[in-house]
Amino acid sequence: MCGITGIYSPNAVVDPSVLLSMTDTLSHRGPDDSGTYVDESRCVGLGHSRLSIIDLSERGRQPMASDDRRIQVSYNGEIYNYKEIREELRSKGHVFRTDCDTEVLVKSYEQWGIECLQRFIGMFALAIWDGRRNKLYLARDRVGIKPLYYYRENGLFLFGSELKAIMKHPGFSKRISADALLLFLKYDYVRSPYTIFENTFKLEPGCYLRVRGGEVKKHRYWDITESFNMEPYDFSEEETCEKFEEIMVDSLRHRLVSDVPVGIFLSGGIDSSVVATLLQKNVSTPIRTFTIGFEEEKYNEAVWAKKLAEHLGTEHTEFYVSEEEAVRMVPELPSIYDEPFGDDSSIPTCIVSRLAREHVKVVMSGDGGDELFCGYNHYSRLARSADMIGKAPRVVRNGLKAALGGLGVSRVESLGKTLGLSSLARNYGKIREVMLGILEKDMARMYRGKWSAWAPEDFPGLFKEPVDTLDETFNADFASIENGKLMTQMLYADFNVWLPDNILTKVDRASMSTGLEAREPLLDHRVVRFASRLPLDLKYRNGESKYFLKKVLSRHIPEELYDRPKTGFVGPVDSWLRGKLKPLVMEHLSAAEIRKSGFFNVEEVSRWTDKFYNDSSIKPDRIWNLLMFQMWYERWH
Repeated sequence: MCGITGIYSPNAVVDPSVLLSMTDTLSHRGPDDSGTYVDESRCVGLGHSRLSIIDLSERGRQPMASDDRRIQVSYNGEIYNYKEIREELRSKGHVFRTDCDTEVLVKSYEQWGIECLQRFIGMFALAIWDGRRNKLYLARDRVGIKPLYYYRENGLFLFGSELKAIMKHPGFSKRISADALLLFLKYDYVRSPYTIFENTFKLEPGCYLRVRGGEVKKHRYWDITESFNMEPYDFSEEETCEKFEEIMVDSLRHRLVSDVPVGIFLSGGIDSSVVATLLQKNVSTPIRTFTIGFEEEKYNEAVWAKKLAEHLGTEHTEFYVSEEEAVRMVPELPSIYDEPFGDDSSIPTCIVSRLAREHVKVVMSGDGGDELFCGYNHYSRLARSADMIGKAPRVVRNGLKAALGGLGVSRVESLGKTLGLSSLARNYGKIREVMLGILEKDMARMYRGKWSAWAPEDFPGLFKEPVDTLDETFNADFASIENGKLMTQMLYADFNVWLPDNILTKVDRASMSTGLEAREPLLDHRVVRFASRLPLDLKYRNGESKYFLKKVLSRHIPEELYDRPKTGFVGPVDSWLRGKLKPLVMEHLSAAEIRKSGFFNVEEVSRWTDKFYNDSSIKPDRIWNLLMFQMWYERWH
């Protein structure tokens, strides 16, 4: 696990000192070693910061070259099946001088070209400079576990594992995209392929770029859409559990490949419980498990994680986070997430990563279970609402649509105060978008309304300059599901958008900020493909989410260890903002700081801040996202 960066400038000369400074920004991702390569033509430069996991010797140093030195690779990630591929390559005459997966990648490219990506079981972001053909390839793993950013303008092409590496180049222009800022405020993150900066992009999961001269072409080499649209499996429940466990155990076996100790993030929820249970059942020694908890009971699953650890016999470490410790983490977030990022669960994720790094260098996580097995509560709520409204008489639906279209947010807020329904009225903008999406049979609009912290009419007053509030997020995802089943559409959309751009971004930055590699066994592409073809009623049955994963767990552990309401890996950010974080809010959302960034109207930000601190029923989403942007702006711009 590492950090990669690079420069491609066919009409200019790569400055080795600039390449080195870009590489140095990623030392937290790879504190064990680093290296750079500049091509003879000096139009290409690759940089690498190494976290040594497989073959800890200097032979694994990157960038790594082919035997003739015409092919150079800088690579972040793991190819878990590299030993099997190495044996196949040996049978074709290739000779190896290391025991690391990077050399397998180099020789795989020599043997099969960029189609070698199809053979890998793993997570990766990689750069291949092919000096034989004067081509640069960038590729990202199928699901998007490892990040890859790129920038192109005026003949300059830059890339990196994190934006901070690209920003270090003197030719990079820090022009903030107002459209991307709007996306961040709505969803807590900027969705792919966009970033907060103009001319700067995220490479989407399952894609690679081919760069040659001034031409940049994107290709998709893997897509889960077809599997989602195929006929569901017709196995019995027991057969399905057996087949799933067979694939999962193999996924776990591959993710144990390491020359350093491996542990597990154990939250106490279903997903990490499946990972821990199946792994511990298939190894002979106790695994290391790590949990953090909160004193506030409704946010705390640590007690359940401890009970499961005791039952499985793992070597368990837990740590309870105080408000003071959580608050101390907040000022570090802009440096860790060098793009505005608003998911407040990044705080406990960063803290548990630091806890685990004291004991191990690699952890497994349970990410992906919610998106693959129907784990979020809103799936059932929205599906029920859509069904109920869809069955209402047409005259009722038309009347409701007319009423919603004619009532503005400010009018409803005023009416809500009069009727004593202030809390409901303040969420009206969000509720209206969800309802209108259902009434207009525009389920992507419904879903945007569910995820957005703001109503569309909030933005003209918030922004100093007009912004385009048209947002097509989720449109293509919902349209791609041919059977039109709403719950499947939501699962698919979250797998393509929410999972890589929020969940996996959060885990990657939190873990890599402390030099910890996080592996995702539920996101092995074979597990993903299997889960996408499960019948919907195996994922959600009679109001019960994750029915199938609970069925799997029931084969190994007592029901009381997993059958309880979902909590989620979050902290009490609302009480933090109203308590010890209030001075930070007052500082960064002050009139002077708002004027400095120049995007928002001072009066409107002040109005939202006053509303939040004068009414305990107002949710913290808007204030938190404004705070995260302002702190990011002051750190990076």
